Amino acid sequence: MSKTSKTPLLDQIDYPSDLRRLKSGQLRQVADELRQEMIDAVSVTGGHLGAGLGVVELTVALHYVFDTPKDKLIWDVGHQCYPHKIITGRRERIRTLRQGDGLSGFTKRAESEYDPFGAAHSSTSISAGLGFAVGRDLTDGDNNIVCVIGDGAMSAGMAYEAMNNAGAMDSRLIVVLNDNEMSIAPPVGAMSAYLTRLLSSRPYQNLRHIAKQLASKFPEPIERTARRAEEYARGMLFGGTLFEELGFYYVGPVDGHNMDQLLPVLKNLRQAEQGPILLHVVTQKGKGYQPAEQSADKYHGVAKFDVITGTQVKPKPNAPSYTKVFAESLIREAEKDDRIVAVTAAMPSGTGVDAFAKRFPTRSFDVGIAEQHAVTFCAGMAAEGLKPFAAIYSTFLQRAYDQVVHDVAIQKLPVRFAIDRAGLVGADGPTHAGAFDVTYLSTLPGFTVMAAADEVELARMVATAAAIDDGPSAFRYPRGEGVGLEMPENPEPLEIGKGRIMREGNTVALLSFGTRLAQCMDAADELAAMGLSTTVADARFCTPLDTDLVRRLAIEHEVLVTIEEGSIGGFSAHVMQYLATNDLLDGLKLRPMTLPALFIDQDKPDKMYDVAGLNTSHIVGNVLAALGREREAAAAEPARA
Repeated sequence: MSKTSKTPLLDQIDYPSDLRRLKSGQLRQVADELRQEMIDAVSVTGGHLGAGLGVVELTVALHYVFDTPKDKLIWDVGHQCYPHKIITGRRERIRTLRQGDGLSGFTKRAESEYDPFGAAHSSTSISAGLGFAVGRDLTDGDNNIVCVIGDGAMSAGMAYEAMNNAGAMDSRLIVVLNDNEMSIAPPVGAMSAYLTRLLSSRPYQNLRHIAKQLASKFPEPIERTARRAEEYARGMLFGGTLFEELGFYYVGPVDGHNMDQLLPVLKNLRQAEQGPILLHVVTQKGKGYQPAEQSADKYHGVAKFDVITGTQVKPKPNAPSYTKVFAESLIREAEKDDRIVAVTAAMPSGTGVDAFAKRFPTRSFDVGIAEQHAVTFCAGMAAEGLKPFAAIYSTFLQRAYDQVVHDVAIQKLPVRFAIDRAGLVGADGPTHAGAFDVTYLSTLPGFTVMAAADEVELARMVATAAAIDDGPSAFRYPRGEGVGLEMPENPEPLEIGKGRIMREGNTVALLSFGTRLAQCMDAADELAAMGLSTTVADARFCTPLDTDLVRRLAIEHEVLVTIEEGSIGGFSAHVMQYLATNDLLDGLKLRPMTLPALFIDQDKPDKMYDVAGLNTSHIVGNVLAALGREREAAAAEPARA
């Protein structure tokens, strides 16, 4: 070993207790090694890269200063939690991130005691942290609660609701605002760092507390004037007036990559007896890895990549992605109708709205992580005569269900919901699965709910939604690429509430809603080889239901199987409701196939659908079981994971 080389430190750290045995001067080396370990790991697995790189120093500093896991460290969203996982006993498994039977890409309570709260949707950390703080106080605990939330997540109303509540309760709570977009603070300099350290110190906090108490003894006009003067002075020097108004003691900004600034401030806040406190930390997304620094958006979430060049290893697609087909279809419709507008909630590239924005910059709106606002914003535009398309992932639309009900459905406003990531989504796991949208939308009166079986159907559903003016509509489609069909130049709208027959038979009927249609066609081939004549139909619509099609399938076939990529209570429930209330169940062997009442862990999508029991072999097995051919059914259906 050369004289200039250093003994690796990360190899000596299994848990934060090991980290805390080091000298503070060694933490810079730990951070450098941790950053490289994360880059190497994500290059193998893919995942969220930029956010984690930006909080390496902050992660090390927090675990060094605070007594985790006794002190609760709550990460918002979880995109930035990979360095945290590496130094909390999971380094040996870090190359299983987002893989089957591997580590989750987010914090997960079942995975480690260092993950006190699971987070995959944003803006929940402060609410959860306040809950932990109240639990601590009611049980006479003395631990610290630290919530780390990004500036993007602070765009969600829930974060401010939590801060308002925490401020009113005067709970001892530390919120670290990770500002990685420079959207709030001016550049961080030496004077700012000095003042922040001063403000975070106990003498200054105590002095300010005493000053407030003294001011409260003055007559009200004098007290009010003194308070305003202090707020004005602090706002001019340091910012943070908004947080102060919410009842938080604001400290910052601090350079989130400078250990000499982070450590003394965090130590001061650990000893603080007043609360709540907001520490404003400025970081750089992708810090320490040049490709990620130069393209923060591109390297937010990555496929496997070459560490040296930064080139991502992405298989060449066989067909355009559903997201791309949606974007191109919406652009086509918007070229014909200038009332069409597109709205996304902080997911422009994920939903394809970025492509729409390039073509129609004044008709595209990214409202930030604010799905509730997005839906009511669309409702307002619809009431004014525009044709809004709300492009929101199924899992994120759940956050705005009250607005969907009250602001859209009750008022019968023609908001169009483009629901991406329908069904199981692979590496992101159960928190991002689109399992419930059919159930929670199709129960609403007057809602047109569609599911695309392929990319051509998706294009036609975009055209259909654009033509619907008498109420709300939604169409769902999965993550990933289409099946490779040739796209029509001018997709025609569908007839509302009418499905289609794909293949005629007379014994078994398979009624698909969504992209399991391909598996139904394969199942029909296998059943035909067994001598079972099979009809395959694509429902297209859950509401309004094609009752003529359902009636015909029930009457003309011995077995009717419905297949959908959604939860119990969705499409199959509407089919069964119709059959039961019209006395069409007698003699019919009806078998609904839905996602099970189970949160399915991350894996490759095909393996997840094996767990769900929705692949070709499961369809065949269900038909054979319905016909009493259990032995053949058992042979056809593989064991579930």
